[in-house]
Formats: sequence, structure tokens, C-alpha cells
Amino acid sequence: MKKRAFVPVLLLAAATVLAAATAGPRVSRATLTAMEQSLDQRIQRLWDDTPYLLLGNTRGVYLEGYGAVFTVEVNLVRNPISLMNTRLTKEEVTKVRATKQQRIAVLTKALKESLVSMSASLDTVPADEKIAIVAFIDHYPWEDTSGLPVQVTVHAQKKKLVEVLHAGGAGIDSVAQVSEN
Repeated sequence: MKKRAFVPVLLLAAATVLAAATAGPRVSRATLTAMEQSLDQRIQRLWDDTPYLLLGNTRGVYLEGYGAVFTVEVNLVRNPISLMNTRLTKEEVTKVRATKQQRIAVLTKALKESLVSMSASLDTVPADEKIAIVAFIDHYPWEDTSGLPVQVTVHAQKKKLVEVLHAGGAGIDSVAQVSEN
């Protein structure tokens, strides 16, 4: 008797799992691709003097229960070493470091703005989940990297990002969490 009562429950559970498996991803690959391209374009417009600013394309993924995550690798400063200039002076090394410090702040601001604009397009991401961008910062072997991050991560809850979007961008600094590692 108990076995007969258990069979419908088992069939219902199997049907639920099958339906979830065949429903497809919450965020389509096309949506993620559009967000990847948008972030690439925003970053490429930041500085004209660094031809290889992006070291590969942005990649996005949706993680069920967390939200949408995008990663990008950037080179903030063009390498001053060339065939004609094979050794750097201390002043040149110091200048590269100062430029990177200034550009990390600009990049972080651009990443926060991207979070806000992405929130409008990622409508299938639940409001309580997050949108995150991780920017990996490339460094040269000769650099003084003390105090410079290897990555900058910005993330926020989608619902709060949408509120910032409706407020014209006001309040992004209180909503977006930033970490530099």
C-alpha cells in the first residue's frame, strides 16, 4: 500500500526535474553576448593611447541562485618597452604606476555604470540575485605592483541597480560593492 502512494510522488518529482532541465537557461546566450559586447565597447572607449586595452573578449555566465557574472581582462597602460627603448628609467616605471592608479579609478567607475545599464537588459535575472563584473588587471614583469590590484570586482543586487537606473544613476556608489584584490 505504501509503495503505491509513493509511485505518484516519485513520478511528480521526476516530471518536475525533467521540466526544469528542458526549460532552458534563465538568461539566454544571446542576452549574455549583447552584454559582453556592450562592456567591451565601453572599456575600449576609455583611453585612446592603449591599443591592446582588452586582452580578449568579455565573457558572461548566468549562475542560478547568484546572478549574472562577467569577466574581462584589461591592460591599462601600453608597454613603453620597444625595439628602440629596451630599458626603462625609474621615472618611466613611476609614470606607468601613476597612470595605472589613475586608470583603475576610471575603470571602476565605468564598471559601476555598466552594472546599472546591464540591469535594464538582464530582465530575466531575478531581482534578488546579483550582477557582477570582474576585471583582471594585466601587469608587466618589470612593474612595481605593490598596492596595485590584480583584479577589480564590482557587484550589486539587481533590484537595487534597477532603482539606481530609475534615479538616473544617482546612488550607484552606495549600491555597488567594489573590491580590489
